[in-house]
Amino acid sequence: MTSQTRPPPKTSEAERQEEARNKRLAQRLRANLQKRKAQSRARRAGEADERPDGLLQEDDGEADS
Repeated sequence: MTSQTRPPPKTSEAERQEEARNKRLAQRLRANLQKRKAQSRARRAGEADERPDGLLQEDDGEADS
């Protein structure tokens, strides 16, 4: 036997597309996990969330006199 490495077997186009899709999904999952962790740390630290979500309090024009 020789100690040479064999080249990877050739894969079909469908297999390559599935592998590329799995890589994209893994990247999105990691990004989402990092975002969730940052949100959790911000909540523990008591800092405001940087998201513009939620309702804004409107001034109804009444002044206390």
